[in-house]
Amino acid sequence: MRLQGCVFSSFSKIAAGFLSSASSRRKHVCLLSQSAHIMAEEAKKLAAYAAVDNHVQNNQVVGVGSGSTIVYAVDRLAERVRQEKLNIVCVPTSFQARQLILQHGLTLSDLDRHPELDVAIDGADEVDAELTLIKGGGGCLTQEKIVAGCAKHFVVIADYRKDSKALGQQWKKGVPIEVIPMAYVPVSRAIAKRFGGEANLRMAVSKAGPVVTDNSNFILDWKFERAENWKEVNTAIKMIPGVVETGLFVGMAERAYFGMEDGTVQVRDPSVN
Repeated sequence: MRLQGCVFSSFSKIAAGFLSSASSRRKHVCLLSQSAHIMAEEAKKLAAYAAVDNHVQNNQVVGVGSGSTIVYAVDRLAERVRQEKLNIVCVPTSFQARQLILQHGLTLSDLDRHPELDVAIDGADEVDAELTLIKGGGGCLTQEKIVAGCAKHFVVIADYRKDSKALGQQWKKGVPIEVIPMAYVPVSRAIAKRFGGEANLRMAVSKAGPVVTDNSNFILDWKFERAENWKEVNTAIKMIPGVVETGLFVGMAERAYFGMEDGTVQVRDPSVN
């Protein structure tokens, strides 16, 4: 019995040591994850502040994008309006952007009253070497593209994780495509047949059923298989009956600001052919 007790005691110590080691590993992974998150958030802030400081001036109409990075842009915009007494009018791209504008006490408008914007600032899910963007991870691609198209200057802000040489290197969720609800199956089949890959209906996380956009439409996420001529692909997909808009922003961005891991901001302009 003493031998069994000794063996059991030894096993208990080994098990306790293993559990302690496993717990330490989990804590280490958790700390690394937290550190990476903090670094990414700081990078978003750096890019957002640089864009607002370099592109927003007094007496301008500014398009306000959507997403996590734009939160910092609105923070900085409100700060400058207070400190410099700027006269700025803001046009939102989504309900989220509208709420941010109101929460910060900024002047809210729309494209009915201000159809021409001086500058639009927005985030991106991925930016390639030619400043072609994938947008729509948050579901606001149509309004974002409309506002960007109405702006004299369209500026992108992102952290280092969104920077790619070619689309698909960093962003693995595919190209968002907004569709009329009744058309999502035929549109999905048409895209897969013509371009390959899969176009899947985006499902909601905290509700039963699909994601519904601010325009009461559905979103397909097209996971493409290879790099394409994105200008041609964008046009071809938009010609499919039932497609409202794609998350491919081709030839629209004038400049991109990337907040980097080392605390710097990298600026990218389109290449001159």
